[in-house]
Amino acid sequence: MKSKPFFLLLFLAGLLTEAAAYPIDGYALTGIRRLLRLELILKGEMEGKQPIPGAQKSIEDIKLHLYGTPKADSLGYLPEPDPEFQKKLNALFPNLNESYSMTLLDISPGKPIRYAKRQESRGFQPGSVGKLAVVAGLFCELQNLFPDSFELRRELLKKRMVKAGQWAIYDEHTVPFYDPETKKFFKRQVQASDVFSLYEWADHMLSVSNNGAASVVWREAILMRVFGKEYFNLTFEQAEAYFKKTPKASLADIATSVVNDPLRAVGITEDEWRLGQLFTRGGTSYIPGKGGSLGTPKGLMKWLVAIERGDVIDPESSLEIKRLMYMTDNRIRYAANKELKDAAVYFKSGSLYKCNRSSGEPCGKYQGNVENFMNSVAIIEHGDSTVYLVALMTNVLRRNSNTDHNLLAGKVDKLVRE
Repeated sequence: MKSKPFFLLLFLAGLLTEAAAYPIDGYALTGIRRLLRLELILKGEMEGKQPIPGAQKSIEDIKLHLYGTPKADSLGYLPEPDPEFQKKLNALFPNLNESYSMTLLDISPGKPIRYAKRQESRGFQPGSVGKLAVVAGLFCELQNLFPDSFELRRELLKKRMVKAGQWAIYDEHTVPFYDPETKKFFKRQVQASDVFSLYEWADHMLSVSNNGAASVVWREAILMRVFGKEYFNLTFEQAEAYFKKTPKASLADIATSVVNDPLRAVGITEDEWRLGQLFTRGGTSYIPGKGGSLGTPKGLMKWLVAIERGDVIDPESSLEIKRLMYMTDNRIRYAANKELKDAAVYFKSGSLYKCNRSSGEPCGKYQGNVENFMNSVAIIEHGDSTVYLVALMTNVLRRNSNTDHNLLAGKVDKLVRE
């Protein structure tokens, strides 16, 4: 397969890319159509709910707080807990409930670094927090394709349109559809025939935590690894043929390598965070799981620090991943606390629950009586220059921990800002 024509097209398109702002004002830069709608709402040119103040940052406002700073050198590893900071964190859990684990790191500019932890090495099922490993895998493969040009990586994300297929089936989370010409907007579940750009699939994966989008993004990263520059002209049918003819054990090896190698590259061990299975039944029908998935507050905090240091792939990739984590859609769980309304929040949440209906114990959605994982990772930035990182993982049976995460967010915010 010849890749030269599309490669040249990407190169020329990269030269013509407009300077634009992101995330809400980033449509021209990324082609993520939902951002154009939000921009028009902000300008008063379209009716719609105004984003909260903390969701209105521009691309120029989003920075990596540890990149190129003296603090970055001291955070090549997690520091020892600050005694007073640790005491305050312990006070948030007066009953010492073993179902809660957390790491908390204050990196506010002009102030000493403060770290506190609670069962930082305890393993949990990461759920949708694992999608952060998928986006890191995507940017790793983009770097392999274009080691010397982030603009060409961006253009591939923007111009490459890919079909969902059965990989995206099934997920209850809806995704936004917006037509810039007709201004028609609606949300629905992803269907096998849907086509979005790589940028939009990545946005769906993080902004609304769509499982189908995560499987599609993971699939495309695998194809980049396997086909190299031939990926530029690879058709959906050719990709499907590859997955059908390749032994499943080999596919599982490649898939886990794609998403876990970037974690190991920043010093996160297999026992601190690993991802072993695609997020949809459609995806696992092609590629079986391998090794299981596990996360710890320590591993997730290491990843957040690596983002702020610019170490996840490279500084440009780290910054772009942070932009994709910026919450301009509806905030949920930890991120929805009212104390964070004016703060910028870079966030990912995940949950997984399991019920035993025969036990006679109460059980329901997000209220599992066998397992009931709920996890939140966040970078919080306030206008007063307060910046801190949080990784919270819980397994509270028979209780929807959404309220607990929300309340803890307010208490942690007060703790850091006192």
